Amino acid sequence: MGQLVSAEIAALDDVVGLADDELGQALLLSSLWGNRADLGFQITAGRGTAASGLVADDSARLWELLRSEAGGTVAVIADNAGSEMVADLVLIDHLLTRGLAREVVLHVKPSPYYVSDATLADVADCLRALLLSKGVAQAVGERLREAAALGRLRVRADSFFCAPFDFTAMPEALRHEFTSATVTILKGDLNYRRMVGDRWWEPTTPFAEVTSHFPGRVAALRTLKSDVIVGLEAGTLAGLNSTSSQWRTSGAHALVQVRS
Repeated sequence: MGQLVSAEIAALDDVVGLADDELGQALLLSSLWGNRADLGFQITAGRGTAASGLVADDSARLWELLRSEAGGTVAVIADNAGSEMVADLVLIDHLLTRGLAREVVLHVKPSPYYVSDATLADVADCLRALLLSKGVAQAVGERLREAAALGRLRVRADSFFCAPFDFTAMPEALRHEFTSATVTILKGDLNYRRMVGDRWWEPTTPFAEVTSHFPGRVAALRTLKSDVIVGLEAGTLAGLNSTSSQWRTSGAHALVQVRS
């Protein structure tokens, strides 16, 4: 795991010269693909061919939403520790430094539900790894440490995220928090299933329809590792079914879906 984190950090130097829009998209895709089971998808791989594995891509809508509501609060519901958390933190730094968020609230688990789940200690470890690095990564770590000191980056660990319930059972305090956020960025396969319902949906069922219960606007960043899927175009579904019977679970496909 340490080697994967180091590789993710080292990759930052390769994207520093990108224009803001291209950099933001590279960091978004890195955060998305970091959810792969091997946790080894690097920031540099967030460019070019990374988009080819997307079965749904609402990333343009997400960036439009962030720009139109710049200066608000962005919530991030994290998934895995390690290199995925590093990628999440780098994306959070981008949102803060580019003025796309006035503050970010990062939600982790108080203890692991699965062995790789991110906790408060994992956030601290990843921030420490950035601070102990050099160059771009160290600068990211310093900005995040300052943001935390100023209250612009807050990390929460609500016990609900370890509870055996879907998001329709969310406590009122969390509902209020997500309602007032510019957008909640929800990471990973389990969080996706907890949001849309862990059932065999017709894949073309609209994403907005099954997430209408979620308070506020939401963006799902998820690598496909289970059978649950909604929001696909009929043509996309037909193409996937014709190429592989394992496309839902192989981890080779991903999505960005937004209900704005």
